[in-house]
Amino acid sequence: MSVPVSLPAADLYRYSLRLLLDKDIPSWIGLWAEDGVMEFPFAPPGWPARLEGREAIADYMRPYPDHIDLHDFPEADLRIHRTSDPQTIVVEMRGIGRQVETDRPFDMRYIAVVTVEEGRFTSYRDYWNPLAVLEPGIDFTGSSR
Repeated sequence: MSVPVSLPAADLYRYSLRLLLDKDIPSWIGLWAEDGVMEFPFAPPGWPARLEGREAIADYMRPYPDHIDLHDFPEADLRIHRTSDPQTIVVEMRGIGRQVETDRPFDMRYIAVVTVEEGRFTSYRDYWNPLAVLEPGIDFTGSSR
């Protein structure tokens, strides 16, 4: 699948959500700059707070569909805010699905600050709720705590 390198930041982000719903992690990873950085400012102890480079991001994301079966990012809950920098957006969204291992519902709200340069993600700060992974039996990224 070719990467839509000419898309504005908001459109590229929407495209990335479609890839996640399609469980097309290789194509999602392909949206990243080689030296892209993904950060999790609220990561609990034992969880990564910063991933540097496309390969580190790929290692983190590859098993994601084995842990979370995403069904939807409801349009009603998706807000993409433009900033004074046209390459940076702030996103509010909600992901809905199920936890594969427990078959329990998955419903998470996110805020992300995302920067795109030359059609690739270069920075992604993901402000997800760390309390969700502290529930017993939850390990949706396969990382060991």
